[in-house]
Amino acid sequence: MWENKDIKKVLVTAEQIQKRSEELGKEITEDYRKMNSAPLVVALLKGSVPFMSELIKHIDLDCQFDFMDVTSYAGTESTGDIKILKDLDTSVKGLDILIVEDIIDTGRTLDTVAKMLLHKGAKSVKIVTLLNKASRRTVDVKGDYIGFEVENEFVVGFGLDFNQRYRCLPYIGVLKDECYQ
Repeated sequence: MWENKDIKKVLVTAEQIQKRSEELGKEITEDYRKMNSAPLVVALLKGSVPFMSELIKHIDLDCQFDFMDVTSYAGTESTGDIKILKDLDTSVKGLDILIVEDIIDTGRTLDTVAKMLLHKGAKSVKIVTLLNKASRRTVDVKGDYIGFEVENEFVVGFGLDFNQRYRCLPYIGVLKDECYQ
């Protein structure tokens, strides 16, 4: 395991992420085959990219993918102000959409994005998330496919960052308290 002196504890190992991504990929494949569809996989930049990269290796469908850059964070707190920095390059009209997210926290971002995609004519919108932090939910958004449940701790690694750092860690961890000062 790649060590980092700033990590207080590891919550989810690289091996656990890989195994769970395989399981989710199989489940997603089965569900979309029943729908006779291959989804447009939409990754929310930047945090979901490592998860999407691992996940799509295990989805046995001819999926297309695209990216959106959506933000609502400043430091460790969600501001509640959702900003679309980059919209999709692909039209979603009539498509089944699978949003890939790194973490569902308050739910505001995903609620906004899902409603926007449906408004643009998406046939369906489902959500796959690596992490679910249900204790922080302020909007009724549920992941259709959930990797791991996490407590109300600020987590980093495998795409998740603190001020753009720690994204490259191959696991999910919690920073030492002094890193936030």
